[in-house]
Amino acid sequence: MGKSDKLAIQLAFDILPIDEKETRRRVEEYLEAVRVYRQIGFVRRQAALTASPEPRYHGSTNAISRTTENIAVWNTDRAVQLEKQSKLLDLAMGRLKKAEREIIQLRYLEHEDEYDSILCGELGMSDRKYRRVKSRAIYVLACALGLEVLFENSQI
Repeated sequence: MGKSDKLAIQLAFDILPIDEKETRRRVEEYLEAVRVYRQIGFVRRQAALTASPEPRYHGSTNAISRTTENIAVWNTDRAVQLEKQSKLLDLAMGRLKKAEREIIQLRYLEHEDEYDSILCGELGMSDRKYRRVKSRAIYVLACALGLEVLFENSQI
């Protein structure tokens, strides 16, 4: 990473009061959802109970339960949402440098429980450099995916 890259990142993250811990959690959660979607597909919800053919009269609220309808709507919406997330991640990954993309791919998208200490050895990086590159990649992804979390004025 050149001096101009370091300076640009430092300025961007020093100016914006970003909650690093929460931002990292959100990006990792996003990456995990995409990894599961890509590896096993979409896991649909199913109704636990089937509807009775007998009419069931409710109280004066006239409210009825539409469990099956709600599940069908959720399944359709969630499948579309995961597909969009996957495509957006591909676009964001294209903005990363080769080493950053490789770390994110190996650590979060290909292997379920890959340890950082093992990966930095496989990639031929020192632990310190690996963590710097990984941290930069996560912040670039957070900004590209709109997942960054800012501190409130009272927490600065």
